[in-house]
Amino acid sequence: MTDQVVHSAVQSFSARAALPWAVGLLLYAVLLAIGPRLLGDPDSYSHIEVGRWIIAHGTLPTSDPFSFSKHGAPWITFEWLSEVIYAAVFALAGWPGVVAIAAAAIALAFGLLTFFLLRELSPALTMLMVITAIVLLAPHMLARPHVLVLPLMVTWAAALVRCMDRSTPPPYWALPLLVLWTNLHGSVVLALGLIGPAVLEALLREQRSEWPRVLLRWLPFSALALAASCLTPHGPEPLLMPLTTLGLGSALAWIAEWRPQDFSHVGGFELLLLGSIFALSRGVTLPVVRTLVVIGLLHFALAQMRNADLLAMLAPLYLAAPLGRTFGGPSENETDGSSRGLNLAAFGVLAAISGLALARDIRPAPIITPEAAIARTGLAKAERVLNDYSFGGYLIYAGIPTFIDGRGELYGGPFIDRYNRALALVDLGDLLKLLDEYKIGATLLAPGTPAVALLDRLPEWQRVYGDDVAVVHKRRATPQ
Repeated sequence: MTDQVVHSAVQSFSARAALPWAVGLLLYAVLLAIGPRLLGDPDSYSHIEVGRWIIAHGTLPTSDPFSFSKHGAPWITFEWLSEVIYAAVFALAGWPGVVAIAAAAIALAFGLLTFFLLRELSPALTMLMVITAIVLLAPHMLARPHVLVLPLMVTWAAALVRCMDRSTPPPYWALPLLVLWTNLHGSVVLALGLIGPAVLEALLREQRSEWPRVLLRWLPFSALALAASCLTPHGPEPLLMPLTTLGLGSALAWIAEWRPQDFSHVGGFELLLLGSIFALSRGVTLPVVRTLVVIGLLHFALAQMRNADLLAMLAPLYLAAPLGRTFGGPSENETDGSSRGLNLAAFGVLAAISGLALARDIRPAPIITPEAAIARTGLAKAERVLNDYSFGGYLIYAGIPTFIDGRGELYGGPFIDRYNRALALVDLGDLLKLLDEYKIGATLLAPGTPAVALLDRLPEWQRVYGDDVAVVHKRRATPQ
């Protein structure tokens, strides 16, 4: 009987130790297999070029060097470390290398998420939550700076949730994560915000007479977290970037990832939301602080599509302990950990898969790459090109000054709103003013853009090229 118990415990240990690796490696292999899907965003082009600019100049830009409409305007790159990493990898291994590092960061994040959830949940429930998170994050699995910060986000949040679950002191060991986070991506203010629920739950757990002691325990940690988040070449300025982005106002509606969730057709987000509501109706109860956190994450995800990432990666961590108490968690014989042999085997598989990926010919999506249109019309020599928003990243990469690109914080809400209204012919007269005001000599627009049909009919403009990706018009020479 004793031998059976020991054998069962060993099997359980091995399964739980292997599961995070299995999740990470399987997801990594899948992402490499669909590599071009990770290069479907035009900002992948521009991030690499910004990184190359930083490496070439040995400094960070303080004004815009890439556009003609805002050239010289104050601008900082708050994702500079991610951009340098992407540029360096691109120089060493090209686009396959960019895909490999982005895929590795995503896979690591989900491997860590699996590991942390297994501390509170059964393997079956853990996998259910991990699969749910993968579905939510799938639209934003892209080679951009935000995926490099996902492992840091999961680890930081898990450390704070562990304090909430076990009533332990603040995790000072996690503070260096914030230094990396704040230089990789401009969302580090989220990390500071996650301290609040940990403090609030600690207060609610104690008598009011103990509140001063709780606050004194968390105050130094919070101050050091704030200080760590300010350790950037720009000081604390990146902390304000989310506010700058949200300050774009109505212009956000023109940018797909910042739009609210679309329930006009059934999608993965809606199905998961309905399934979660059903699960909660079966008697699952949550502590008040966890409820508020999940409601807040759900609000952000409903308000902007891109914030589904936060719901995917953070909500499971806050739900794990309450769900474990309701449905049963790991037994005493089930221990976290992994064997050295398993680690070495996993690293061997990882290296082999990476080698296969680097041998493939991977390129960004053609729909964001108007390479043929530029080459055949000589746009590289044109000084002022009114470009489609989705072509801005490639133009920066190709060294052609842009009219607009993905740097919303540079252009501002009124500029973005005016640009989109003009190209959509909401204000036809303003399109003509825009062309003259900025002395536009050529346009590079997607075929379905309403402005293309108007330019076809204007006598001073001539269509010189068109394909499934882009249409080029050039201004006719004025007769002397």
